[in-house]
Amino acid sequence: MKLKTRVFELLILIFLVGLSACKKDESLPATVNGNIVINELLAKNTMHGSDQDGQFDDWIELYNLSNQNLDISGYYLTDSKKELTKWKFPEGTTIDKSGYLIVWADKDTTQTGLHTNFKLSASGETVVFLTPSQEVIDEVKYPEDSLEFSYARIPNGTGSFVKSTPTFNTENK
Repeated sequence: MKLKTRVFELLILIFLVGLSACKKDESLPATVNGNIVINELLAKNTMHGSDQDGQFDDWIELYNLSNQNLDISGYYLTDSKKELTKWKFPEGTTIDKSGYLIVWADKDTTQTGLHTNFKLSASGETVVFLTPSQEVIDEVKYPEDSLEFSYARIPNGTGSFVKSTPTFNTENK
């Protein structure tokens, strides 16, 4: 009987060791590539999300699909494929896990916060998010924009882009 108990305990131990080997290692850092996406943008804004100075500027919303906070210091946003390093994220820029980050595309870099040196064109253009080594992470070509309609991924973070009612800093629906 003791032998059967020992064999049973050994089998349970082997099972638990195997199970722990299959478990995803949450301690490994997630990478920005594939986890941060351009989620929504608004090129004609008069009432959907204002900056810290109360101004309703054009905006680009990034979304973190991962379950870890991610640092995007040194990454780039641009509206020109000829100038990939047009605007660089400052040191200390992070996006919380499953969180949003608004970048103001208002060509006003004198303001506090994330304000690009370019504006979005209501006539349509391309917005590109790049690594510090200028590899494209995400690229969105949006059409001419109507006043107060955004261009958003539906479902949030993963879907195709469609014209939408703006969902500033919240889930796209």
